[in-house]
Amino acid sequence: MKIISGADWCYDSQVTCNHTCTGPDIWGTVSQQCSGRSQSPVNIITRKILPDERLTPLHFIGYQEVFQGQLINNGHSVQLELPSSIKIKGGNLPSTYKAVQFHLHWGQDGGPGSEHTVDGEYFPMEMHIVHIKEEYDSIAEAVRDRTGVAVLGFFFQESKSTNNKYDPLINVLKDIAQPSTAVTLTGVSLDMFIAPQKNLTKYFRYDGSLTTPGCAEAVVWTLFENTIPLSKMQLAAFSHLQFPDGKRMVRNYRPTQPMNGRQVYYSGGSVAVLSTGLFLMSVLLSITLCLQAGG
Repeated sequence: MKIISGADWCYDSQVTCNHTCTGPDIWGTVSQQCSGRSQSPVNIITRKILPDERLTPLHFIGYQEVFQGQLINNGHSVQLELPSSIKIKGGNLPSTYKAVQFHLHWGQDGGPGSEHTVDGEYFPMEMHIVHIKEEYDSIAEAVRDRTGVAVLGFFFQESKSTNNKYDPLINVLKDIAQPSTAVTLTGVSLDMFIAPQKNLTKYFRYDGSLTTPGCAEAVVWTLFENTIPLSKMQLAAFSHLQFPDGKRMVRNYRPTQPMNGRQVYYSGGSVAVLSTGLFLMSVLLSITLCLQAGG
């Protein structure tokens, strides 16, 4: 999601008494769109979500494909470039979208670090897999379209055991500790880094923006309910990367933004209908039993 250079903006964790930079509160001075009314991330209030039966399971194309890509410390996050043969469609997305990159947002040594929150609760890390409509050649081109970008968001949770699938990525973080450094990641697939596809049927959907300047309001967001496990040590490994100012790269997330009347939808429409049906059946059964007892 990085479009503007690192010198122009920073995160709250980089703002200190001795060092001032353009933090999230004043990103609007870097890009006017950062002060828009459909910004991301947001706090998802579960009692306010609306089930939507059109939110069927997504089709993940090429996610099992083994590839090699550049893993980069871009000064704000760690980012993995992805082949455009990886695509998503379905799930009431307005188009087929091709992958561009994924990056992560995290806390400090496994502390709160997600961008989106659920009922005010943070997760230790959040991954964004960024896709653009097939007809576009870049994110810069895609953001001119209100639904030009589709981002899949995944939350992480701390696990007692190590998630070995993440070893190829975490083991090379030490080699890209400095900004503007990169390594080639080989023999990996996107399937390795997400939850099993059979567990990705429940998700939240809303319209929002990129979460870094220029904050273009051109993103269809899909946030999955099922989390990805990483051990505390694995989560803490990301905190050894560095920002351009030499500080540890920690708490690299934007605070949540106002909803301004937007609605968050949930893919559990059929589940909600099923639950209602089961409830009505139980009520009818209770009435029948009462009548039989009374008779």
